[in-house]
Amino acid sequence: MQPVECATCGNQVLCEKFSMAHTSVQWTADAAVVCAEFRDRVTAGGSSARIRTCRALRDSIDLAVEKGTLEVADVRADV
Repeated sequence: MQPVECATCGNQVLCEKFSMAHTSVQWTADAAVVCAEFRDRVTAGGSSARIRTCRALRDSIDLAVEKGTLEVADVRADV
């Protein structure tokens, strides 16, 4: 897993891309405290367990892939 930092809040997660469609994210801090999107939704009465992802973090992961700082381990076999 490789570290990826959210460009919006600075929260850092560990991330692995198995393909362009499959991303594994491991949070390294309490998202409801660090991430503004999680914090706002929890403050409004939501549960952080029901939040699938943060849009800003998703954008940061996509940018890391685009820049090549997060590699995609594409498991397709060349045919």
